[in-house]
Amino acid sequence: MEIDYYFTSISPFTYLGHSHFLQIAKEAGAQVNFKPVKLGEVFAESGATPLPQRPKSRLDYRLIELGRWAKKRGLPINKQPSFFPTSPVLADKCIIALQASGAEAGAVIGQILAACWEHEKDIADESTLREILKAHTIDADALLASAQSQAIENIYTNNTNDTINAGALGVPSYLLNGEQFWGQDRLELLEETLKQ
Repeated sequence: MEIDYYFTSISPFTYLGHSHFLQIAKEAGAQVNFKPVKLGEVFAESGATPLPQRPKSRLDYRLIELGRWAKKRGLPINKQPSFFPTSPVLADKCIIALQASGAEAGAVIGQILAACWEHEKDIADESTLREILKAHTIDADALLASAQSQAIENIYTNNTNDTINAGALGVPSYLLNGEQFWGQDRLELLEETLKQ
């Protein structure tokens, strides 16, 4: 079984669901294909409203949901971190480069997500990414160089196009045999489907 995991490294709901999702996939023996995407382009196709354009009532409810799900998942969260919004592009490309190298990306992704939503760090800052990569004994210079190559940009674009073509509504989205589970609050439904 394979699950295409569409996300961006700045997404709080990706942060909240990441560890739980990896555990579900591991228990099911499913292969995970990590696919960071350009969220703005996905939103433009799915009709979703970017955060700055949402009405206050929706913004307020988003913060309530972040708190609820952080409690349910047993994770710390700063619902309004200092470095949000910030560009996820370099972090996303590092993840793509890491996976392209054949390395295990799951733990690194978890640390990148936590950098923003738990540790008050700017994931657009190269020094933040270097620190995370070095903690996982990854050659940061080589990976960052690869991340900024045209080959990785092409994969980033292809991931985004794949997400749009699959009809994904946003991130995180998990596609199992083409069936979409949108949002980390659908992970329990994904788990039930995998068990079937």
